[in-house]
Amino acid sequence: MLSGRDLLGAAQTGTGKTAGFTLPLLQRLATGSQASTSSARHPIRALILVPTRELAAQVQDSVRAYGKHQRLRSTVIFGGVGFKPQADELRRGVDIVVATPGRLLDHVEQRTIDLRKVEILVLDEADRMLDMGFIPAIRRVLALLPVQRQNLLFSATFPDEIRKLTNSFMKNPVTVEVAPRNKPVELISQIAHPVDSGRKRELLSHLVKTNNWQQVLVFTRTKHGANRLAQQLERDGINADAIHGNKSQGARTRALKRFKSNELQVLVATDIAARGIDIEELPHVVNYDLPHVAEDYVHRIGRTGRAGASGEAVALVSGEDRSLFAAIERLINRRIEQRIVAGFEPGSRSSAPAPRHEPQRHQRQEHRRQGGGQQRQRDGHGNSGNRHGNRTGSNNGDRQQPRGQQQRRHGNQGAGQGQPHRQHGQHRQQPARNHQPVNARPQERDEERQPVPELAGNQSFPGLLGDLGRKLFGRKPD
Repeated sequence: MLSGRDLLGAAQTGTGKTAGFTLPLLQRLATGSQASTSSARHPIRALILVPTRELAAQVQDSVRAYGKHQRLRSTVIFGGVGFKPQADELRRGVDIVVATPGRLLDHVEQRTIDLRKVEILVLDEADRMLDMGFIPAIRRVLALLPVQRQNLLFSATFPDEIRKLTNSFMKNPVTVEVAPRNKPVELISQIAHPVDSGRKRELLSHLVKTNNWQQVLVFTRTKHGANRLAQQLERDGINADAIHGNKSQGARTRALKRFKSNELQVLVATDIAARGIDIEELPHVVNYDLPHVAEDYVHRIGRTGRAGASGEAVALVSGEDRSLFAAIERLINRRIEQRIVAGFEPGSRSSAPAPRHEPQRHQRQEHRRQGGGQQRQRDGHGNSGNRHGNRTGSNNGDRQQPRGQQQRRHGNQGAGQGQPHRQHGQHRQQPARNHQPVNARPQERDEERQPVPELAGNQSFPGLLGDLGRKLFGRKPD
């Protein structure tokens, strides 16, 4: 690296790759460092690109620590925080920039950064940076850099297709491998616990409590899964929090700080935390969900067993994970010990009460639709029966009932058709009304509903209708 050659550096996770490129980088830049405070005297000479915000902050801390006695300025830029303070820092002039690709391109579009004087480009965790999702951003950045520059790529894993891709912009790179590719540190003990997928959370709580684990990094596959697992562990009495891409930068920084200081017992994370995060003497890493890409397993368990310390990597393997587990064993070229935990044998039932499961929105909607359909079906049959019964009663029994009682029955039937719930209530009260005298309240209700007898019917014969109304309703002549 000191000679200026392009370099591919492969080493096991936790063996000091950051120091491996930072120290010679500082030595090369020190020869042209300036004591002046003018921004013109401090053009950006080195650009370090990393995949995550947490790794960017960590690399920046290393650059400052290793170069604290030199006259080199450095800054870090990533998303999730204010844009203007970063722009002000760049305007004052810096020699080294540590950045994530997205926020770097934001500064390029706003013309707050000038990359025309970059002498050294570093891609840390290069396999992830050059993954398909990063290629467009990386190509845009490469187009902004001088043709004459040194390219350095460092990572724990280098798939063959990534090596082919690097040949498109690197010039005769030298490959340095400290250890065989895709091989975890030997100081990390690896074990797998077969378990049903529905009992993984229960087994994780059991392991944390019975073994008295005080600092555990747990990896899940999705952001929603990380949140849900952290909440479930909290309900189990375990101090837990989640970290992933949807969390604000402030929340992610606070959770990681609490975890590093042992204030947090379990940190549930997606692969955002797997790349280069250095947690001093982390004893336990748990793969709650196995990664789809086997190389990510090496990065995950590499959070433990760093700097010569020992560590333990645990994988919870369900029947659905068998193919992923086999791919991991092929990659690392070794068999991982499988150990069944008593009481959690695959196929066994949980002795603890199952956690309350909140149905998803579409399930609740489907349940309401089915319930509503069944209710309408029951009401339809019931109403049909009631209407049939009412018609039967009207054709048979109502012929022997007084006229007022017959009108009351037809009135209730009509009202019930418009308001089925009211009809159902009236149907329950119907037997009590049938015990009332014939000429009591039913006549009063009919009087309230009928128009004035003299005005009913054909107005050409008011006298005839008036006499009929008096006889039927007991009205006295005027």
